[in-house]
Amino acid sequence: MRLTPATELEYRCKKLQEYMVSDSLDAVIIVQNADLFYFTGTVQSGNLYVPASGQPLFMVRKDAGRARMESGLKEVLPFTSLRDIPALLVQYGYPKPCRIGLEMDVLPVNIFERYRLLYPNTVFIDATPLIRKVRMIKSHYEIHLMQDAADQVDRVYRRAREIIRTGMTDLDVAAELEYAARKDGHQGFIRMRGFNSEICYGQIFSGTDSAVPAYSDTPLGGMGLNTSFGQGAGLKRIEPHEPVVIDFAGCVDGYLSDQTRIFSIGALPDLLQRAYEDMREIQALMMRTATVGMSWGELYDTCLASAVTMGYADSFMGAKGAQVSFIGHGLGVEIDEYPFIARGFSQMPLEVGMVFAFEPKVVFPGEGAIGIENTFYLSNEGLKRLTHSSDDLVILD
Repeated sequence: MRLTPATELEYRCKKLQEYMVSDSLDAVIIVQNADLFYFTGTVQSGNLYVPASGQPLFMVRKDAGRARMESGLKEVLPFTSLRDIPALLVQYGYPKPCRIGLEMDVLPVNIFERYRLLYPNTVFIDATPLIRKVRMIKSHYEIHLMQDAADQVDRVYRRAREIIRTGMTDLDVAAELEYAARKDGHQGFIRMRGFNSEICYGQIFSGTDSAVPAYSDTPLGGMGLNTSFGQGAGLKRIEPHEPVVIDFAGCVDGYLSDQTRIFSIGALPDLLQRAYEDMREIQALMMRTATVGMSWGELYDTCLASAVTMGYADSFMGAKGAQVSFIGHGLGVEIDEYPFIARGFSQMPLEVGMVFAFEPKVVFPGEGAIGIENTFYLSNEGLKRLTHSSDDLVILD
């Protein structure tokens, strides 16, 4: 178990404070687990109070002793109720905040109302954009963790080559690969920020099931096992000459890498084979095009235009009527971080330190889904890949 270095936490909090100044915020209060882990190094339940200047206060409800052990922050203290916050701020010499930022994209309304009762004359604003901006630039420490996660994904890919057989169910394959990842140190949980966004280790399905749309904001869906979680691996049995999609997110010490590879027992039909090569060409286009300063939206538009020219207007990034408006998404401690290679982000530039998964995919209802996904980061030397499994279509005997 690696503990987040105190220098990492100090830098992240100071970077947030810099953004707070531009929004005239007196404080930001953080409670969501992914944000807590990022800024404190632990997910022990509590409130992280980040003032506009000075040391953050991590007020922990449960468990304060463990939080002191896991967090490198200087001020980690127990508290029992939100009502304790004003007195603790006075104790540490912080003035009453007039403008407080909260994670309004994820904060439950009833907790928000409790803050309003606590500070009835305070203005509350959404601090999520500031938090996302801090988190979207990865440090060398974070890149190394994501490299480890990419190595884990490669071992899962190699295991898939060994175990996929005719007659196995998609669930059989998923269970084998999840077991391999868990034994390799995967935490067994993938964090997503979006409301009602849920996912297992990834999406694993074959043939016609891979082309079934679902409620999730993803290009692929799958039948799943039942209607309570209608996505992912189901009980369909794998047949020869159909795509087997292994879309898997590795996770090491909280950090993710995302990869998709296509397997087939025997050759695929020409339509699917050609589509796979076309998706690799769109990936190559992105790799040639993505440079520091280019907007996320422009990169999306460029790659989408190429897919349309290839003839995939009705199948790119989902079946017709179920297509998503992105081709790539940021990664870190959540699978849907900044940047988004997506429609509508024409004012957001690519920057050194950004990490994103790029996943051009096409869906043919009744036949199957095809695509590729790799995780990339922007370095001072240009775009580099973290995931490193072979991009070749895997044809099994």
